[in-house]
Amino acid sequence: MSIFEVIMLICFGAAWPLSIYKSYTSQSTAGKSLAFLIVILLGYVAGILHKVFNQYDAVVYLYLLNFIMVLTDLLIYLRNRRMTTNSSHRYKSKTPPPAVSAK
Repeated sequence: MSIFEVIMLICFGAAWPLSIYKSYTSQSTAGKSLAFLIVILLGYVAGILHKVFNQYDAVVYLYLLNFIMVLTDLLIYLRNRRMTTNSSHRYKSKTPPPAVSAK
């Protein structure tokens, strides 16, 4: 187990609870990137697989914890995007725009 790996995962992991809270309370996707969240998830999967197959130690649990937090943020992102999409459809006018005469 590397102390530097532990510190890295703790530092990265410290940011996710606030990100999750802000995503949940804002109900907005502003400032979030779906691609970024997916890339981060893939990175944590790679770290977990490395620990499981090559160098299993307790650090795998920090990878799992961070993975779960990023996955939570991703799911909230998808919820917020759905809510934004539904609300924009709900408020669209159902009547066609008035015809303009060419006089």
